[in-house]
Amino acid sequence: MPLEFDLHCHSWFSGDGVSSPESLIASARSKGLHGFAITDHNTCDAFHYMVDRGLARTDGTPVDGFLVIPGVEVSTAEGHLLCIGAVLPQMKGRPAAEVTRAVQSAGGLAIPAHPYDRLRAGIREGVLDTLKVDAIEVFNAAISIRSFNAKAHDYAVRRGLPMIAASDAHHEAAIGTSRMIFETEDFTVRGILREIVRDAKRHEQPLSFRNKLRKTLNNWFRFRRRHTFTPKT
Repeated sequence: MPLEFDLHCHSWFSGDGVSSPESLIASARSKGLHGFAITDHNTCDAFHYMVDRGLARTDGTPVDGFLVIPGVEVSTAEGHLLCIGAVLPQMKGRPAAEVTRAVQSAGGLAIPAHPYDRLRAGIREGVLDTLKVDAIEVFNAAISIRSFNAKAHDYAVRRGLPMIAASDAHHEAAIGTSRMIFETEDFTVRGILREIVRDAKRHEQPLSFRNKLRKTLNNWFRFRRRHTFTPKT
């Protein structure tokens, strides 16, 4: 059964995200997605929030036919690294190699986000060469310059690494613009992680001008909106 997932998206728990986790799920469902990885900047609060409200599970199984994969986009000392499939402590500013080892030790995957994008803290090739990553994001729908995606693709080919495409959505309207399509019956976090490293099918589509502009404006005004997780009482 084909399962469609967005592996890079942000909620209002990111400083530059604007949508609630509930809105992200509703939008993803409406577009035919079966799940997504929530990868807010330097926090796993959105995943804790969704677990607390019955929208996600810590055992890696879906809720009402929709699977939320825990994750975080860590601002490492050398650039942004997607950590998918695990909940991590605060690791902002730590070396990329240390963060890579931490997520892999926790059972997740380390995937450099928009490498080569110098305008958005992509990890440089000299550092990538030293990292034992699990895959590369070769198509980021919100990329600054499209040639950066092509360079990431060429790098993944040279190293023989699995490739992913993702939206990097910071608003519910953008989720699923780019996505992965997995041919598997294992509809669990473990099952999806296994498919990622098998180099699954990618749907590659850039964000619309409107959604790119919205993302830029959200980034400019990011300090006004950030949410923090408070458990239900």
